[in-house]
Amino acid sequence: MLGETVRPLSLIGVAITLTGIIVAILAEGKTKDNSVSKKSMIFGLSLALFGAFGQGFGAVLSKRGIFSDSNAVLNPLSATLMRTLAGSLFIWIVVVAFQKLSVARQALRDKQGIKQTAIAAFIAEFLGVTLSMVAVSNTQTGVAQTLMSLMPVLIIPVVWILYRQKTWLRGALGATMAVAGVAVLFLT
Repeated sequence: MLGETVRPLSLIGVAITLTGIIVAILAEGKTKDNSVSKKSMIFGLSLALFGAFGQGFGAVLSKRGIFSDSNAVLNPLSATLMRTLAGSLFIWIVVVAFQKLSVARQALRDKQGIKQTAIAAFIAEFLGVTLSMVAVSNTQTGVAQTLMSLMPVLIIPVVWILYRQKTWLRGALGATMAVAGVAVLFLT
């Protein structure tokens, strides 16, 4: 859709990075809560894959929206605003369609939840999405999306500090592979 071509070395970097992420995510360890059934896990993983496809497709469409005939017509902040408004509208359509207005009203009364959600929205939705639009507008979309998919690896130190959870050896190996893949990406 964008006419972008990725060099072979970049493809190798993407493959190494994604393999590392998969290894880090699938690192098995004993958890306190084993109440998730296999059926629920498969359903959750299916939704995660669908979400990843949606993010990738959204990045491609956003880049098409930012550029028209190779000229930038929309800045990344405006693209973020458009994505946020469209996403918000869709969420409210779903809330109304599934008759969940009472649940939404109840959530709006939770002051601590609103505070934490506002902080998360600023960090993830404003900073994260805006910077992702800057990345997509300044590099190849596939490379930008690969770098943005490093979240499971980058979150490991946060989990260590905030939740005191240890990373299993396979998780550390996956994180190392992902970082090595990013190093290959920067060689191109």
